[in-house]
Amino acid sequence: MKNFVARGDAITITAGAHIASGAGVLIGSLFGIAAGTIANGAEGVINLTGVYDLPKAASQAWTVGAKVYWDATAKNCTTTATSNTLIGLAVLAVGGTAGETIGRVRLNGTAA
Repeated sequence: MKNFVARGDAITITAGAHIASGAGVLIGSLFGIAAGTIANGAEGVINLTGVYDLPKAASQAWTVGAKVYWDATAKNCTTTATSNTLIGLAVLAVGGTAGETIGRVRLNGTAA
């Protein structure tokens, strides 16, 4: 097929700021996870799909299948939709104590 470009599970971006490897990246309506460290102004790859352990709001318990949103201000995941961007679904239940700050998320490939 002549018009095929790529699988689409990862793309190359130009960083507008330093991005640490494994960090969440929101560009417009596109959300991904940095595949490696990307220096400000440099090109790097972000993964758009897959399952990742990501920082989450400590005050929330998650159930399997719950919608997960990216809080661009706090730079973490939340189940609160208001003012946040849908990025995927929780694939592992997790409690809401102060020490439970990691949630397992299946990325949906694009933010909504």
